Amino acid sequence: MTRPNAADLLRSTGLMADGPVRWGRVVPAKGPGVYLVELAEPLPNAPIDLSKVGKWLERVPGLRVDGERPTSKSLLARLASLWLSDATLLYAGASTASVGGRVASLQRHVLGDPRPHADGQWLLALRDLSSARIWWASTKAPEEYLDAIFEAFAAAGPAPARPASIGEPRPAAAILLPWANSRRPTGERQQHGITGSVLPLPVEAPTPPRRVVNVAPGDAEGAREADRGTSTTVRRGPGGAPPPGDPNRATAASASAPPRPVGGPPSAIRRSDAAGARGGGGSRASAGGSGRTTRAKGPVKRPGDGSDPVELSAEAHARLLTELDELTRLRRPDVVARIKSARELGDLKENAEYQAAREEQSFLEGRVQLLEQRLRHAVIVEPSEGSGRARSRAALGSRVTVEIDGDELTYTLVGTAEADAKAGRISTASPVGAALLGAEAGKQVVVRTPRGEIRYQVKSVE
Repeated sequence: MTRPNAADLLRSTGLMADGPVRWGRVVPAKGPGVYLVELAEPLPNAPIDLSKVGKWLERVPGLRVDGERPTSKSLLARLASLWLSDATLLYAGASTASVGGRVASLQRHVLGDPRPHADGQWLLALRDLSSARIWWASTKAPEEYLDAIFEAFAAAGPAPARPASIGEPRPAAAILLPWANSRRPTGERQQHGITGSVLPLPVEAPTPPRRVVNVAPGDAEGAREADRGTSTTVRRGPGGAPPPGDPNRATAASASAPPRPVGGPPSAIRRSDAAGARGGGGSRASAGGSGRTTRAKGPVKRPGDGSDPVELSAEAHARLLTELDELTRLRRPDVVARIKSARELGDLKENAEYQAAREEQSFLEGRVQLLEQRLRHAVIVEPSEGSGRARSRAALGSRVTVEIDGDELTYTLVGTAEADAKAGRISTASPVGAALLGAEAGKQVVVRTPRGEIRYQVKSVE
């Protein structure tokens, strides 16, 4: 038995199939939709090129299979174990912008690169794709229809058994997806055991600060009368100005000439010129000659964005692990089941229950990614085990009781990622948290705010 081909899968979900075109050619589809890559006929074994797999390993030193650095042959064996001998479909994707542009990105992708189309890059490990065909269909709900295509693909039956003589058996936890797909739109990931298969994204250097000098209006070189020349000899009165009633007085005031090439412009102008050359297009504000210097800020780093370690207490680390486990083990399967049930009710675009379930899934997956990112870069900070004065100082994880205007408040000093003012957890990056960090019982700390100074009397540090 052979699974449905690409055109039949598109039609089974209610879409009109366009194509096919050969791999490597332009797909004439500019709008959103789905696209499928398939072979002309099913093959019993995966036609993977060992030399391509070897180059992939050389380019990506962090690639692992089940946590271990593989050989070219062991990586090929794992890829081949997921091959479906009863399917022609190799990959199915979606685009919310341009199907043609997305397919072009896939075709020019290089194995191991993080961009432009890392999902589906296994296709590029095959020996020859010249006979592969690409089908597509236009739709304004591409992810929803892609999920329906995966459902129809899996509904054709279980994966065919792989004889022991062929090689490594199919992973027991693997889900039924086209061979080159690594996940479903609903968040379920293929359990293939391959990690670190792409190079890390390059770190973009922050924009260097630019110095902008505000120059008084009319104070640019050659703009002032003192720096202008005229073709008329002007008689000067006391103080160097033309005497009153002199006809040349009006001429001197209105005459214009090119800026003086020599003679040394004012120092403020030199600073402006130098700043303009360094800044490369910095904007100037006509602030009436205030002479203030401003600096353009570079990109702001957010806590837990992967660029810096995330400081966590042991309790916060355990709390995040518990939340992640609940989201992935309980809530994710529940949302997936709701999406599947709602999809069976009819038209996906007009299905309010389906849309609500997808929105909830979007928030859930965003939270899962954030938690995984924070835990990946977590640095657990343990309370100081010193004695005497070192132990009595407030540090990350300390509970500090303070008195202000006769009221007692208790704060727990935490990292930015776990701050929650309502629960009494304040970040050490906040003004109050920064002031309390290192404080001792009996001491007074000053918090500087835009409204003035606020004094806190530290009652205890635990």
